[in-house]
Formats: sequence, structure tokens, C-alpha cells
Amino acid sequence: MTALVLAAGTPVGAQPRTGTVPPFGAVAGVVSGDAVGAVGRNASPTPTPPPPRLPRDFRGKGKWIVRDLDITVPFTWEGRDGDSQMTAGGPQYPIWFTNLIYRDTLYTLTYKWPGLNEHPCSRIPGFNLEALNEGFEKARFVGRETLRRTPERRVNHWRVGVVVPELPPGNHPRLPLALGDIYVDEEDRGTFWQVLQFGIQNLYDPELDEWLVMDTFEHRPGTVTLPQRCDPPW
Repeated sequence: MTALVLAAGTPVGAQPRTGTVPPFGAVAGVVSGDAVGAVGRNASPTPTPPPPRLPRDFRGKGKWIVRDLDITVPFTWEGRDGDSQMTAGGPQYPIWFTNLIYRDTLYTLTYKWPGLNEHPCSRIPGFNLEALNEGFEKARFVGRETLRRTPERRVNHWRVGVVVPELPPGNHPRLPLALGDIYVDEEDRGTFWQVLQFGIQNLYDPELDEWLVMDTFEHRPGTVTLPQRCDPPW
């Protein structure tokens, strides 16, 4: 029910390897990683890959998972000419929402959510694909992992977060606003296979975390449609 801004995912059932660093909030199974690299094992560390970058044109299908509510609904994620749209569920499901980056504005419209009675279309102007990818540039590389699915996916695991206030290291009060993990294809940083969103942007969920798991992700233009309820004049 929230937009992908600076939050993200953990692999479902990854095979452990030497140097594993357990990730944040795995959906299921065991997670593997080699972020530590081969230092100390008579080998050179693997160079850090480039950070995730959402493409201008794409389309994919998968699932939106809210584990604490025991709800899983169909999910689509599409992009065209730099605009993009997430849609989870539908009128026949307990959860139904859409998020858009559309003409330099971030929109969120939740049609259905357990316990939710108000359904406004929220807008954050001044946000676009370039701003999103600039945020990804600050992501921290966790490691190379394998998603144990059919088919298996070899991915790079990245972690992003927003913490306030921005203060130097030490004993300072801090508030984590958004944390998460992103898993992109090992051979293509523009192919997103799994994302965990965690933080106040997931305010409707009691545990503040929601997952998207992609089954397909193609690099061809999708369809982006601004809902009439979000269309100006407001």
C-alpha cells in the first residue's frame, strides 16, 4: 500500500554459502551472501557491482505479500517513458492499491485495506524516476545471493534506508523512517526480482513491512494509468 521510494527485499529460500551475513527480515528459507568477499582466503575480493537502477520501460508480474496479515495478492509493476505504476490485488481481494510515479509526482491510492475506511489519493510533487535512482545510488551492497525458486535467480542484494536526523556516528537519538532490501539480477541491475519495504511508509500494516516478489520482469514498455480519483483538479 506504499510506493517504492527508498525501501526494498530479501530472498525467498536462498542457499547458504561461506561468509553468509543474515539479511533483514527474510520471507522464508535461508539466505546466502558473500558480501565479505574472499579476503583472507588467498583471493582478491570481488568488485562491488553498480547499484540498482529502475529502467524507463519495463513490465512484470508477481505477488504482494503481507505476512503478518496472512495475505498474498497478485501484483504488477510497469513503466513507460520514465513513469511507473505498481498495482496490488483488486476489487475481489482484501488488499487493493496502486502507486505511481507520474509526471514528476508520486501518487498512492489505497482502494482496500483491512480496517481502512478512508481512501484518499496522496500526492508528493517533485518526485520522479531520476530522484528514485539517485536514492538507489546511496544503497549499500550486502552480497551476491541465489533465490531458491523455479527458476533460480542469481541476484545482488542491496540495502537502503532513511534515518533522521542525519548526525555523525556516536550516541545520538535517531529514528529509522524507512529501511529495506532490494534484489536485482546479477547480470542486470535494472531487473528487480524482490523487494522488502519496511518503515513508516507501511503505516497500514501492523508490522510495518510488505513484500513484492516478481515472477517475470521484461524490458519493454508497460502501461501506466493515473486513476481518475488522482487526476486534477483535486
